[in-house]
Amino acid sequence: MSIHPSLRGVNTLIGERSVFTRKERLLKLIEDGRMTEDDSVYGLPKVRTRFKIKSKKAKKKKDEE
Repeated sequence: MSIHPSLRGVNTLIGERSVFTRKERLLKLIEDGRMTEDDSVYGLPKVRTRFKIKSKKAKKKKDEE
């Protein structure tokens, strides 16, 4: 079931991602010490994915007079 277009936010692609890519997940597990490079890639443990993506808003420049 999908969300009606009028209920969606304006910028649905900018914001918080809810999943890691496989590469990001492996790197995070190795960084945290929960996995080594010799471990199997099957049955990976869950990884918390709370992070925000920076928006691409242009900075306003002050006019010098």
